[in-house]
Amino acid sequence: MSLVQTDNLCKTYHPETVPVHALRDVSLTIERGEFTSIVGPSGSGKTTLLNMLGGLDLPTSGVVRVDGIDLGGMRDGQRIAFRLRNIGFVFQHFNLIPVFTARENVAFVMLLQNRCKSDMLRRTDALLDAVGLSDRKDARPRELSGGQQQRVAVARALASEPKFILADEPTANLDSESAMNLLDIMERMNRDQQATFVFSTHDPRVIERALRVVTMVDGAVVKDERHGDE
Repeated sequence: MSLVQTDNLCKTYHPETVPVHALRDVSLTIERGEFTSIVGPSGSGKTTLLNMLGGLDLPTSGVVRVDGIDLGGMRDGQRIAFRLRNIGFVFQHFNLIPVFTARENVAFVMLLQNRCKSDMLRRTDALLDAVGLSDRKDARPRELSGGQQQRVAVARALASEPKFILADEPTANLDSESAMNLLDIMERMNRDQQATFVFSTHDPRVIERALRVVTMVDGAVVKDERHGDE
């Protein structure tokens, strides 16, 4: 069974006035361990598709299944609980809690999961070590560079041991060195831990690292290429 599957996914905004067709019949599967980029021009539907895959928004028609479970068939509270335990998110603008330290930001998801304190501390420190921030665990976001904040965000996304991680333009606000460091970390986690990553991106540095590139235009998938199998 595929990890994620969409069938004839459509999303229309403002259907009663001037309809905007953000997604048009998108059928897609994501397998475990993939490192996939969703690419296309602005307005092509990349972020809308990520929001659907993560259960942050619901389709106008069509189905999104994660491990065979229909996200649209859940009540709101069920979908929130499902996201908490199954899906990690990395956002373009980091979205860290400013009054929390790096350690507290990473641990917060596990706190919501009611994990025991010793497990939380052990996994938090292991993840911050893995993203190269073992010496910045007690720093707050304002004390970290953009690249460091995004590495905290990646550690936070992995903290809940999700089935997959969705990253919306994760390198957009980073300088070249920080972007390459972040990609190195995510690539290593994909390779060593079989973490599944799905990105939306304009960044050629992300696209060239991807093992699969899904191209969207005007809400539809127009190309789906896999790399690295030669």
